[in-house]
Amino acid sequence: MSLIHRTWSLLPRRMRREALFSLMALRAPRIARPAPSGVGLLAHAGYFRAMSGLGTAARRLQAGLAAAGLEPLAADLTGKLRQGPPGPPPAVPDGPGTLLVHVNGPMLPWALAALGRGAVAGKRVVAVWNWELPVLPADWQRGFGSCHEIWAGSAFTAAAFRDAGTVPVRVVPYPVDPAAPSALARADFGLPEEAFLALQVFDAASSIARKNPSAGIAAHHAAFGDDPRHLLVLKVHNTARAGEAWRAVAAQAAARPNVRVLDAALSDADLSALVLACDVLLSLHRAEGFGFTLAEALALGRPVVATAWSGNVDFMDGPGAHGVPARLVQAADAQATYDLPNAAWADPDIRAAATLLRRIAAEPALRHPLPRRFPAPDYRALLRAPALHP
Repeated sequence: MSLIHRTWSLLPRRMRREALFSLMALRAPRIARPAPSGVGLLAHAGYFRAMSGLGTAARRLQAGLAAAGLEPLAADLTGKLRQGPPGPPPAVPDGPGTLLVHVNGPMLPWALAALGRGAVAGKRVVAVWNWELPVLPADWQRGFGSCHEIWAGSAFTAAAFRDAGTVPVRVVPYPVDPAAPSALARADFGLPEEAFLALQVFDAASSIARKNPSAGIAAHHAAFGDDPRHLLVLKVHNTARAGEAWRAVAAQAAARPNVRVLDAALSDADLSALVLACDVLLSLHRAEGFGFTLAEALALGRPVVATAWSGNVDFMDGPGAHGVPARLVQAADAQATYDLPNAAWADPDIRAAATLLRRIAAEPALRHPLPRRFPAPDYRALLRAPALHP
């Protein structure tokens, strides 16, 4: 290892991040001023191959745009922005049009640099951002100067973007269209046929503290004790990237005989099958930007017991949606992503969640609400309309 590489590796993570993003901001092409009309090619750049929440979001939006008949060109940034294995370089033709860039604020200049000046010149640049707190980290400020408009998946995230910048922000919910379930049933997942099954689904790399599985375990125990006829299934992946935060949850789960851990990456079809194999989806999260798994469970016809705060409140109404009250506390995250001064997030009420779980277990009719329909946004109208004022 060279002296430069060795010195770089010894710098604190935040300092390395700041240096990298500052360099990329200097290299990023300038966007056109005033904002172009956006008429022409529609291109969508994002982490299409990444096994992460942002990767899922990009794939969902791309599918929604295609379903609307817009034929968006996909430019994969996964390898170029180090969000997954290397792949072909993203390619967007020169010329007028609209460029949707599905990366968060700090990475936006880097994404434009990776796409190149020709890809950006003459296009309306729309940033598609996801975030889970009411306030933004300081390094998101770089992104506001690199876009003409921002799309936010929920009213909650839109408020954070409006408070922090002066770029027009639209609330554009993600399309909710869960994959058709595979043929897998309870036995295929090693789950008992007769038990009442609660399910929590999360990515351990996206902050254990935010997903808050410890609260789910506590609520399940408060509701049912160690009764083997009532199981909690924690479907998780990326545990190797979560370090001590995951090990603490794994120990908590191991101490409860009626908590099962399913540590595996499932296909979308198999995940839909798992949701349908269970009786209720549980999410005592501290914050959600949108809440894909919650929305898709409702769309599949399964009830959801979830924290009544943050992005998911946009659709937590009607049959099947059971909100858990919460108080706001200082955000604290051992994985550092959400450990911001003056940032608050939810502390859900464990007893209230336990009461809801017991009620759903006692009333079989509550386990099969009518599948929820989520109308798709009118993407054609959104892309034709001029940018809104903040």
